[in-house]
Amino acid sequence: MGRWALDVAFVWKAVLTLGLVLLYYCFSIGITFYNKWLTKSFHFPLFMTMLHLAVIFLFSALSRALVQCSSHRARVVLSWTDYLKRVAPTALATALDVGLSNWSFLYITVSLYTMTKSSAVLFILIFSLIFKLEELRATLVLVVLLIAGGLFMFTYKSTQFNVKGFSLVLGASFIGGIRWTLTQMLLQKAELGLQNPIDTMFHLQPLMFLGLFPLFAIFEGLHLSTSEKIFRFQDTVLLLRVLGSLFLGGILAFGLGFSEFLLVSRTSSLTLSIAGIFKEVCTLLLAAHLLGDQISLLNWLGFALCLSGISLHVALKALHSRGDSGSKPLKGLGSGPDLELLLRSGQPEGEEEEEDYFVAQGQQ
Repeated sequence: MGRWALDVAFVWKAVLTLGLVLLYYCFSIGITFYNKWLTKSFHFPLFMTMLHLAVIFLFSALSRALVQCSSHRARVVLSWTDYLKRVAPTALATALDVGLSNWSFLYITVSLYTMTKSSAVLFILIFSLIFKLEELRATLVLVVLLIAGGLFMFTYKSTQFNVKGFSLVLGASFIGGIRWTLTQMLLQKAELGLQNPIDTMFHLQPLMFLGLFPLFAIFEGLHLSTSEKIFRFQDTVLLLRVLGSLFLGGILAFGLGFSEFLLVSRTSSLTLSIAGIFKEVCTLLLAAHLLGDQISLLNWLGFALCLSGISLHVALKALHSRGDSGSKPLKGLGSGPDLELLLRSGQPEGEEEEEDYFVAQGQQ
């Protein structure tokens, strides 16, 4: 009877993990293709990103209100001093990362975008060394060389290469390294109480919106104000269709962040890291099949080299984590109302698990 119960528990955990991975894939791959599709007809990616931020803020505020009503516990609200001094740098870096990434869709293919964004792990490692979150080791140098070499091979003599789009997404990857390093440092400050992802998203979105607004005003403001799709619309049905499409993108963006944290909370950051590696492969295969992206043998070899570098880093992190304290899922989901289960009210168990999570984010 005991053996049967263990088998059932194992099967249930495997099914749950698979379901969470598939949910993460749906949102992550879905928003990539959706944003690429939307920017083909709606050429205002910064405005699109700002509307997504507004939707994420709305859903995170509603989630906080629901949790507060069900648990009767007040949610964290930062003081203006902490908000502007500690959250603002992370919010600005996040806004630029997301904004430049969406902007690049105007010029490059999904496959080149996916490959270049994978290089964010490279910049995360570099900034982790600068901020002394990582120690310099020979294996880290090897990881950096593999990822950098893979990126060079993937872009070398690419028939669909666009300098402007590549520069935008590479800049986003560079800023992404700063973003996730700052985010890690922000969440490690236990006194702020931002370990809950919903609270973090709630506090980040307003400053992200304000940080992206000047860029929007300079590059898209005038064109958008004269566009018949938004402010000078003549067809109400077309306007509602455009706004509905943008709102749906915001739901996907919220779902992506939510599913990432949910996957880490119910399993481990190692699961997210491995799932992220296979997600890149799925995205490239779908891009080649559905969108006709042209990927040469040399490009595929470069992609494989880059993934080998990411995989090596994930494997080394897993071994290091097991050597210290064992691979453990994040706690805080074991009890409480269903909604609180989804929102992860507890703190991470140790910094290794948290650090692996942020490295996994570089693949998004």
